[in-house]
Amino acid sequence: MTYIRPKFRHPELPKNKLGYSVDYYEGALSTLCAGCGHDSISAGIIQAAFELNIEPHKLAKLSGIGCSSKTPAYFLSNSHGFNSVHGRMPSVATGANLANRDLTYFGVSGDGDTASIGMGQFVHAIRRSLNMTYIVMNNGCYGLTKGQDSATADQGSKNKSGNVNLFESIDLASLAIELGATFVAQSFSGDKSQLVPLIKAAMNHPGFAFINVISPCVTFNNNMGSTKSYDYVREHVEATATIDFVPEMQEISVEYGKGKQKQVVMHDGSVIQLHKLSEDWDPLDRQSAMNAVLNSKAKNEILTGLLYVNPDAHDLHHMINTSDRALNSLTKAELCPGSEMLVDINSGLR
Repeated sequence: MTYIRPKFRHPELPKNKLGYSVDYYEGALSTLCAGCGHDSISAGIIQAAFELNIEPHKLAKLSGIGCSSKTPAYFLSNSHGFNSVHGRMPSVATGANLANRDLTYFGVSGDGDTASIGMGQFVHAIRRSLNMTYIVMNNGCYGLTKGQDSATADQGSKNKSGNVNLFESIDLASLAIELGATFVAQSFSGDKSQLVPLIKAAMNHPGFAFINVISPCVTFNNNMGSTKSYDYVREHVEATATIDFVPEMQEISVEYGKGKQKQVVMHDGSVIQLHKLSEDWDPLDRQSAMNAVLNSKAKNEILTGLLYVNPDAHDLHHMINTSDRALNSLTKAELCPGSEMLVDINSGLR
């Protein structure tokens, strides 16, 4: 058995504006279980990067430990990558981002990697408004260690062993909104038409963009009684809106039927176009977004789509007024301006 992807592709595959076909954004063949939702998310990331005309060598993908954190090997093989220790991906992303602001940062994590051992790391990445896209592939269990309940397993759900979870779950989307994340979305790995526009919008957001993706584990958490199974999610999913992301300077040609529409203009001129399905939800209002999530949870529904966005957000570099250039591009003369400059700095502190 081989895990090397065949090199042959149809010569007439469509190309993006950079001249790349979609296979240029692929990675190695997946070694995850057949039918794993994580592979669908990887496919969504590949499609989003292809449609956004991203140069793979200008993107850094980072992960921690877990089934989800293996997935960066399966997409964007021509990108920079770093697989960190368990739960510590946000620290590595923070250091890399501060050193080189010119890259696009893409973090992949799981419900164990983020909601348990990495919770403190996750919290501080949000409050610092780190400019990155952070995806949690959420299956409610520890797939690498035989399916124990994770911190996101819903109270009352039953795992494959027949045990009922006694503990309240951690709602990562609500937590992200409460802590000040300026882009928060939720989706389902089986809904590529929703997931791809959300990823594209998140990658264009100037700040911390969080997407919680329910991604069923076909081996350990796809049984009757699980609230993270394919059947349960399909039966209980409720969308905030249909969504389309329109890049900067591209004609908006999306057409919707009857219903309320809302356009959110991003900092670079790109547009998130929403066809609202929920009348009592405003994606620009944090309190409204929190209420929508809580109301859906009370009805045992899984609310998906763009939950909250602040189009006027600022990232960490703006907040602490760092250099507008990557550190590796600064010369010795710029980094060591001499003793006279040091005297001026010290004088200003007296």
